[in-house]
Amino acid sequence: MSDLQKQLAGEAAALRVEPGMVVGLGTGSTAAWFVKALAARGLSDLRCVPTSEKTADLARELGLPLAALDDVSRIDLTVDGADEVGPGLALIKGGGAALLREKLVWEASNRCIVIADAAKVVPVLGAFPLPIEVVAFGHRSTANRIMDVLADHDIQMPARLRQADRGVVRTDGGNVIYDAKCQAIHDPVRLADDLKLITGVVEHGLFLDLADEAIIGEDGGVRTLLP
Repeated sequence: MSDLQKQLAGEAAALRVEPGMVVGLGTGSTAAWFVKALAARGLSDLRCVPTSEKTADLARELGLPLAALDDVSRIDLTVDGADEVGPGLALIKGGGAALLREKLVWEASNRCIVIADAAKVVPVLGAFPLPIEVVAFGHRSTANRIMDVLADHDIQMPARLRQADRGVVRTDGGNVIYDAKCQAIHDPVRLADDLKLITGVVEHGLFLDLADEAIIGEDGGVRTLLP
């Protein structure tokens, strides 16, 4: 049922878009439902800023007009998925390997809506491995420093280099990703700050104080969460 829940959330979020808006398009399976629903509405004078090449390809295929982030002064609304939605709409994102571009688009937006299926709502962040985007040069050395920071937060599980059938996963920016199995993140603000201080860490998947609203798909409908 999670696919139906994702579809319901994506379609509900598409109804928030108005003609003439600049819209940020998220990345991932739930965001794809939003992109499809938005294209189906046929709104006029939209400009859409994609957060990944994969999303750009889908939007282009569906006839949505695209714009680069540098070509817009501000984004009216960004809609994107999440891997976990915690208290206060604190999020873990980055399962789709687009966390850096996603965060850049989110931070350039007047309003951000996160969409997810019901299973993504959690009481404490951390069951989903935290993605950490790292410069490819010397990434194993950077990973050792990441492990030191995680240990300071009582997180003892290793951070693993993300790999797929084709080998090491590379982001659209050419970076690599380490996934940290945190189990529970009790102080996400401090962890976010500490990770950003590590030379070689480009970005992490903690999205804090960025979501204005969550639309959660459930069996038979959606519910809205606020921070």
